[in-house]
Amino acid sequence: MVVVTLTGRVGADPARLLHEEVLEPQFVHEVERLLPAYVAIEAVLASEYRRMGLITVDEAAAIGRALREIEPSMLTADPSANLSDIAFAIERHIAEKVGAPITRWHVDRSRNDLQSCAQLMFGRDLLFGIARQLRAFGDEVRRTASGLTDVPMPGYTHLQPAQVITPGFYLGALSDEVKHALDRLRTTYDELNHCPLGAGAMAGQELPWDRPRMARLLGFADVREHALASVASRAWASEITGELALFGVTLSRFVTDLMAWASGEYGFVDLPDEWSGISSAMPQKKNFPVLERIRGKTGHLVAAHVDLLLGLRNTPYANSVEVSKEATAPLHGACAGLATTLRLATAVVAGMRFDAGRMRAACEREYLGGFTLANLLTLNSGVPWRTAQVIAGQYIVEALQRGLPPREYDPDLLRDVAARHGYQAIDPVPALAEAFDVDRNLWRKQSSGSANPEQVHQLLDRQATEYQQAAADWDDREQSVRDQLSQLADDLQQG
Repeated sequence: MVVVTLTGRVGADPARLLHEEVLEPQFVHEVERLLPAYVAIEAVLASEYRRMGLITVDEAAAIGRALREIEPSMLTADPSANLSDIAFAIERHIAEKVGAPITRWHVDRSRNDLQSCAQLMFGRDLLFGIARQLRAFGDEVRRTASGLTDVPMPGYTHLQPAQVITPGFYLGALSDEVKHALDRLRTTYDELNHCPLGAGAMAGQELPWDRPRMARLLGFADVREHALASVASRAWASEITGELALFGVTLSRFVTDLMAWASGEYGFVDLPDEWSGISSAMPQKKNFPVLERIRGKTGHLVAAHVDLLLGLRNTPYANSVEVSKEATAPLHGACAGLATTLRLATAVVAGMRFDAGRMRAACEREYLGGFTLANLLTLNSGVPWRTAQVIAGQYIVEALQRGLPPREYDPDLLRDVAARHGYQAIDPVPALAEAFDVDRNLWRKQSSGSANPEQVHQLLDRQATEYQQAAADWDDREQSVRDQLSQLADDLQQG
């Protein structure tokens, strides 16, 4: 067995407490999640050594064979053998497998750019996973929306009934937000997909490493040009958690509406029993704790982003354990948390049912056509807009005082209110009939993106096309990385 001495500066192994509480958990995390990246990087570095003529073809092949054989179970955090560090563990594993020392292997090398590159490759894979979950969620939202474009329900502003909308229109907004998140994450991906390998410790390296070639072999679009930025920056990690937090906040707002609409006071939404809960004390209750879980989990996304930012805040702009290990620790948990949240939300959207009767009844008992009434008074009777608003408002107040529901409108009352403001020649019947008919109120909307069922269908169709393009964009990026890493694995297999 070849004995590999790792340091001449420190004469003692890491303390047991440090190993157990810090080094070993970090080691396990990296072996479980970053090992494929480290192996790929080591293969590329060996290829570069061979290209520069620093190691022989046979030595490169021996390194390749050792890399091919690495399995997670072979690497153990050992304070004496590898200082409980994955890079040293891989180095030692290869040295033991090769047997005879390879003199120039590992010359002009640093762990700094190695770790930065492995973490970035891991972050890249996390983004691919999140994109797939977002696409699945968006597809389900859009599918559900398409069947609910002409079912009236009240829309609320300031928590008060405001205008007639539909669940399809509402869910179309959620679909739009998912597409927006996909686009922003794609931009984040394109910005981070620049390789730090070859930056060295901070100031660059002394050998003529072909950084663009190494970047290409690892599936990156280009190199991260500045050596210090390559190893010091973890902005890419904060950009990922920032995007997750932003989407989490948006999703929480939609879930808040569903929680209200599923309550007994509204009764607009129901979930299957398998997605419901009970009260241990009150047998009449059917609860929906899954909605509370989803909304609660979105809070962890915001916390993870803040956690990561605080980990980076006030650290020197250079590589350090605090930057590379502690600050980025929340990243995996945030991505895993959003994946769980999206899977739950997808199941909820697929299973929820809207009660058309209760929603229509809620529309019919509210004066949701006040805006339409004012418009009609202006357009058809020549009443100035602001005055028309006042007339419509006063009519609704007095109708409520008389206990008149919207559909049992009183033309004489409107005529009287208008006369008080100096407008005698109005025909109140058509205006009232149009304004307070729920379906006609919905179909009156004409602008693109409105709640008009035809406009909603057109919007959902456009979104479907946009989703297809987004899916193709993400698939192209992922396939490009997979193809390059697969070629690297094939080359490694062939020695």
